[in-house]
Amino acid sequence: MKTVGFHLTTWLNKNRYEIYSFLVLAQQGWVICVYLSKSYPYNNPFNRVMNAGRGGIAANSFNKFNMALKIFNTLTKQKEVFTPLKEGKVGIYVCGPTVYDHPHIGHAKSYVSFDVVIRYLRYLGYKVRYVQNITDVGHLTDNADGGEDKIEKRARLEKVEPMELVEMYMRSYYDDMDALNNIRPDISPRATGHIPEQIDLVTSLINKGFAYEANQSVYFDVSKFANYGKLSGRRLEEQEMGARIDINPEKRHPADFALWKRAEPGHIMKWNSPWGSGFPGWHLECSVMSMRYLGETFDIHGGGIENVFPHHECEIAQSEAANSQPFARFWMHNNMVTVNGQKMGKSLGNFVTLKDAFKKYSPLTIRFFVLNTHYRSPINYGDEALEAAKTGLERLQNTILSVRERLNYSEGTDGQDSWRIKLEKYKLDFEEAMDEDFNTAGALAVIFNATREVNHLLNSGEMISRGVLSEIDSLYRILGGDVLGIVPEKTAHTEQNEKDFELEENLIKALAETRDELRESKQWELADKIRNRLSALGIVIEDRKGEVVWRKT
Repeated sequence: MKTVGFHLTTWLNKNRYEIYSFLVLAQQGWVICVYLSKSYPYNNPFNRVMNAGRGGIAANSFNKFNMALKIFNTLTKQKEVFTPLKEGKVGIYVCGPTVYDHPHIGHAKSYVSFDVVIRYLRYLGYKVRYVQNITDVGHLTDNADGGEDKIEKRARLEKVEPMELVEMYMRSYYDDMDALNNIRPDISPRATGHIPEQIDLVTSLINKGFAYEANQSVYFDVSKFANYGKLSGRRLEEQEMGARIDINPEKRHPADFALWKRAEPGHIMKWNSPWGSGFPGWHLECSVMSMRYLGETFDIHGGGIENVFPHHECEIAQSEAANSQPFARFWMHNNMVTVNGQKMGKSLGNFVTLKDAFKKYSPLTIRFFVLNTHYRSPINYGDEALEAAKTGLERLQNTILSVRERLNYSEGTDGQDSWRIKLEKYKLDFEEAMDEDFNTAGALAVIFNATREVNHLLNSGEMISRGVLSEIDSLYRILGGDVLGIVPEKTAHTEQNEKDFELEENLIKALAETRDELRESKQWELADKIRNRLSALGIVIEDRKGEVVWRKT
């Protein structure tokens, strides 16, 4: 094998301010890396190739240097290589729930999908600030500018205060998201907590000529914003009068949207403003809160596909009109959950709450079900699909359980290096899938390919060293646990084993102390009987000066 070149080089990791050294051998399109350092973060493609060789051995195609995360950007209608606005840092805003009822399967689809986005970005080494709002005012029943406030309407039905309703269903939402093993957002701002900022944004838009007051309400004038429709592809002239909502005589154009709504008599949630008593329009809160915590321009804005128009389109218009610069650089949208081909939703009455779903299937089964489909593809909810997800997850969990049980009594490192190389190949395949717009279905396929090889090893009858089992367990913990969130740190079986072990320890300790008390009272026969019975069980008691200790044979 002719080596065409080699050199000793260094790599500066700007995120951790450390310099690593490694030897690179280049041979006709292949790169062999021999490491002189211990670890590499995954925040760039070059480091990911380097990481494949930790332990001293690596051989990867030169093309692996081209690995890079690509995200489908709804704004440009194509996949784009993701580069953050600030090196090493990512700001992401995901539209959160309107908390007027319990979460349903559709919420699982959206928030599990974005949870994995957050997890993978952090796996790559990025410092991520994840903001997900809580809508607790202003979301009207027609999802535009008409109808009742959804929270006020539900509060009247349940005969509670609107904020009482919000607190109840917000707790319900977080309970269900925790059960799904979703990571909590770094910041969870509420619309009602940012009313002054929303009033300020409306004032700015009026002063810049993008908004107008009409009968104590304020509307955004879409004709003044040349790029209105750039996210959804809808041309303003194609939007016929009254096509989506009833004609509102207060509006100059039927597509104009409310920034501030006049509070009608009896409306409970209202605030004083320069235009009179009222409440913010639904679209306003997300612009204000995303810019408040991520800046006027930030990396990623996410949400459901149903939010592309009008919600996200209006966010772009009001934000970019106010700041004269781009709003979110990447727009990501998850597809919907269907029931018999029809969108699942509260308004359609065909939704299944997560709490009801959890009665039949474990939360991790629901999570696994969601991840088996790409986030941009629809997913059909039904027992057949859930049963298949349950079976697949159990198959994976059984393998992991076998690996962890054998770790308890295995030893040595025989074969560890060769298995590390095998598993690094699966790791790179996993990353390749995830780099293609967070293809979780492809990533799961890689994990199951690895599992087939692991099962073959477990069933081979060979002695398996602790080193090999540790490498396998690490793969599952990192890829299945840290990234996909389907492999818990401890399984229910492991937790039960730990409880049983603790109980066993306490029982043996109690018997040893009882025997010691019998010896002190000169009841030698009973003391010897306890010692002999424990010895028969493999427990040896040693009488030492001032203490009694025991050990297993």
